[in-house]
Amino acid sequence: MARLVMKFGGVSVADGNRLRHVGDLVKQFNRDNEIVLVTSALQGVTDDLLACARKAATEGIVSEVIEFIEKLTDRHNQAIADAINDPQIAKEVQETVAGKISELEKAYIGICYLGELTPRSLDYISSYGEQLAAPILAGVLRDMGIPSQAFTGSEAGIVTDSNYGDTRPLEKTYNLIPQRLLPLRGIPVVTGFIAKDEKGTITTLGRGGSDLSASLIGAAIDADEIWFWKETSGVMTSDPKIVPEAKSIPSISYREAMELSYFGAKVLHPRAIEPAIRKGIPVRVKCTFDPDSPGTQIVHDDVQKKDVIKAVTLHKNVALLNISGAGMIGTLGVAARAFTALARAGINIVMISQGSSEANISMVIEERQVEKAEDALRAEFSRDLVKEISHDHDVCAVAVVGAGMAGTPGVAARVFKAMGQAKINVVMISQGSSQHNISFVVASKDAERAVQELHREFGLGGEA
Repeated sequence: MARLVMKFGGVSVADGNRLRHVGDLVKQFNRDNEIVLVTSALQGVTDDLLACARKAATEGIVSEVIEFIEKLTDRHNQAIADAINDPQIAKEVQETVAGKISELEKAYIGICYLGELTPRSLDYISSYGEQLAAPILAGVLRDMGIPSQAFTGSEAGIVTDSNYGDTRPLEKTYNLIPQRLLPLRGIPVVTGFIAKDEKGTITTLGRGGSDLSASLIGAAIDADEIWFWKETSGVMTSDPKIVPEAKSIPSISYREAMELSYFGAKVLHPRAIEPAIRKGIPVRVKCTFDPDSPGTQIVHDDVQKKDVIKAVTLHKNVALLNISGAGMIGTLGVAARAFTALARAGINIVMISQGSSEANISMVIEERQVEKAEDALRAEFSRDLVKEISHDHDVCAVAVVGAGMAGTPGVAARVFKAMGQAKINVVMISQGSSQHNISFVVASKDAERAVQELHREFGLGGEA
């Protein structure tokens, strides 16, 4: 009997009918396995919760909050009605949900009167999407005759630091989870994304954090596999919206999966598989709408295959930041000062490139952070040293990923020859010594064509 942690989110838990479908899926695997479920909020609910909180802080109209609460109640009650047949179970779940929504309403009204929204309040508000979904999913399982209980992330043992909005789990989490969840009685349903800090305040693991919750639980209870149920059939060779012939990759290494997720592949959150890596637990990405398909298995070792490249991804919401000046040549510590100033300002650097002349450093950063980044650099450097700090918004980062690139001569040549033949200008290049990834920057207008050309060049759709 295998022990599995299964996480459902997004379209998989959009409404009552989808939640019922999740119950049917889980029942199918429950015969031969021990299972822990992790759920996200119903699709779109977290965004709605945050939008209402921001409006409450700026406009403070209590009647609008009450209207939103009514809509939220109706949506979840409808989900209960669609997903649960037994009237007694439905009534119990409805009462639980009503209690949670009442707590939420009080928080919103407080925000209306205070007119401010702190990161701590945002965590509190955004935690309710999962807190409303988990009791419904546990009710669905009970309705199907499977014993089930809903747990919040903190009740399941996840403890974090107090960096509200993007917390990190503490080491003690790995000891607490087995104490709270084992031995498994029926199927626990745990809220993804949310936890508490050591002071008992609600925290969140950042967007995409439900995957991290599942991975933490899997690592802590020594699961045999961790399954992420998504709407795509595994990790794809590229975004099917850009490359219609993109295919599912049967097997990929942890390292390749992390490279892909950092560079815009939305299947996995970059931090999600860290706990799984720590314990060497295989991760599987499966499709909710095609459960018989094996999906993609993510394993410890690099999975070499005849193709040197596994996937091509596109990171769209980025900007290119340039620091240049003759005064930089031969001056010690310029790069260190630049990176320290950006780190202090909370800027995430996606890619770095510096020419041997030392007169220019180029970086790719998140587009929304450009102004903050430029302010931080201008505050750090005098005009004598750095002549110009500029940026280009109209760019995208393309990443070519695959363990087969390591030690295979000529991969970069093929990449850039394909760009040359397609008359696509490459603005900046970055390649790490691990040789698992070649990333480069092109103009936004050429980005999707660049991905399509590379997908074709390396035969990822099976056409080469």
